Amino acid sequence: MANQAGRPLHRCGCDDCRNRPRGPRAQEHHAINQVLATLDEKSRRLLAGLLAQHHGRGGIELLAQVTGLSRNTVRRGLREIRHGSPAPRGRIRRPGGGRPRLEKKRPG
Repeated sequence: MANQAGRPLHRCGCDDCRNRPRGPRAQEHHAINQVLATLDEKSRRLLAGLLAQHHGRGGIELLAQVTGLSRNTVRRGLREIRHGSPAPRGRIRRPGGGRPRLEKKRPG
């Protein structure tokens, strides 16, 4: 299943979701993934970090499993919440990231 932006909706593979797919925890995980599927990468990271912080010990691992994001991504979101996000306004990534421009790679 995909959302309006065309991103696939992650299906949680935790024990609760597999054993009781219509249970309250499975519904909560599904709702989290529906929201995350509509966000850009920075917002996804920040929300996952916030939810991991709210969960406490084991939150990073749990959110990684629920959302399909890597533990490093969830950890980075948590760090950005605690210490602030360095990305300039109007940008998702810091300047200079990504592939070099074709003009720079092959001049002329």
